[in-house]
This record gives sequence, C-alpha cells and structure tokens, in this order.
Amino acid sequence: MKNEKWPFDDPPNVAVFTSKKIIGGNDWIHYVTHDADDGAWQFHGYSGPTSEEDARIVGLGEIVKMDSTLKELHDLPLGWHAWRDSKESEWQIAKQ
Repeated sequence: MKNEKWPFDDPPNVAVFTSKKIIGGNDWIHYVTHDADDGAWQFHGYSGPTSEEDARIVGLGEIVKMDSTLKELHDLPLGWHAWRDSKESEWQIAKQ
C-alpha cells in the first residue's frame, strides 16, 4: 500500500474487531459489519462467531494487509454488512 491511496474514510490505525484465528492465519474473513450505532468495523471468520475470549482488536490497516480484498469494502455504509462464501468469492453486501 506504499504508493496506493488509502481507500477508507477511517484512518489505518482505527481499532477494529476480529478474532485470534484470523490474526493467526487459521481462518479467513467471511463476514464484515460496519456498525450503525458506533461506526465500528468487525471482521469475522468462516469458522463461526467469535467468543469474547478469542476476540482481538487490531488496526484497520493491519487487517487490510492480511486480506487486500477488504479494500473493496472501503465504502460499506454504516449499518451494512458484507459476506462471501469462500476466500476467492466476490463480496456480497446488504443492509443489516
């Protein structure tokens, strides 16, 4: 992303929610939410819901480094979510 313009309105260091499995490379991002109430981003794995003990907070820039397809969701409106059926699938989006 060195010579690339940052596509998100939120800065790369904004805190986002994800899981220990995703950070460890043991799961892939299947489901993303951009919460209406507080603007928070959540990145969930294919293996299912994240327990409180497995939840992790990282910077948005770090999660985008792990999966560059997330740049496609840079304009996901507040209160919307995105999902895909496989790591290679296109993102689908809808209002929550």
